[in-house]
Amino acid sequence: MNVYIKDIAYYLPEKVLNNEQLAAEFPEWSTEKIAGKVGIAERHIAASDESASDMAVAAAERLLAKGHDRSQIDFVLLCTQSPDYMLPSSACIVQHRLGLSTQCGAFDFNLGCSGYEYGLVMAKSLIQSGVANNVLLLTAELYTKYLSQDDKGNRTIFSDGASATWVGTEGFAEIGECSLGTDGSGAEFLIKRPNEPLYMDGGAIFDFSSDVVPQMVEDVLHKSNLQMDDVNLWVFHQANKYMINYIRKMLEIDKEQFYIYMEHVGNTVSSTIPIALCAARDEGKLHGNVMLAGFGVGLSWGAVMLKILE
Repeated sequence: MNVYIKDIAYYLPEKVLNNEQLAAEFPEWSTEKIAGKVGIAERHIAASDESASDMAVAAAERLLAKGHDRSQIDFVLLCTQSPDYMLPSSACIVQHRLGLSTQCGAFDFNLGCSGYEYGLVMAKSLIQSGVANNVLLLTAELYTKYLSQDDKGNRTIFSDGASATWVGTEGFAEIGECSLGTDGSGAEFLIKRPNEPLYMDGGAIFDFSSDVVPQMVEDVLHKSNLQMDDVNLWVFHQANKYMINYIRKMLEIDKEQFYIYMEHVGNTVSSTIPIALCAARDEGKLHGNVMLAGFGVGLSWGAVMLKILE
């Protein structure tokens, strides 16, 4: 049974933190230096009383407003590392707030930068196994609430946001082959301990990404019986401009085939790829084979090949 992405939508909080505001807080950094280093001009910051479930519901409602019948949803997957509570699962809260059937399965899964690819693979598996027919895959992150106000490096990068993807037996993009991986020995490279701000070893994350992404890409291409030239568009985790451009050059991918969408969005962790995918679709840039690839916290990585049908 073939499984498809039927539609995508996303939500970004109203509050914006721009480079001018950051430069005012950290005079040693100019707006030009920030933009040149990370490729981000604006980040969206959730309100103090805004939760992951609030953002997930907002993204889902935007998706449903495009003409989809919520009564057909029979499973909810919510990727978040910033759940509303230790328990219950935020996916259960979302199920109720969206008015979905009580016959609908729902659970959270705790993954970050590779979470969207893992979610697509799980959604595909649920449908192919007969457990579900239509899966609502949500991503929602509030990393900015984990950051120290003195952490100028991470505050230039991370942003809050959510996405909603309908996965079912028909749609505009067939979900193809995948490659998933984990190396928990690097867990401390990007970590949030209780009662402490988020910590990231940027250099270690950079080295890890440079090592695993080429292997992951090669694995998906091999499974898909495709070559590099057969991929029409590459949509990688929007970590920061320097990192993903370095990887692009390593892989010798043409700039015109490498989609970047972070300047006014920032790094929204598990939401970067679905937000970029949605934007690329709106711009008419999706056709043929599209490679999605996420990598980061865990350490964890995942890639999925899409075949665009529209």
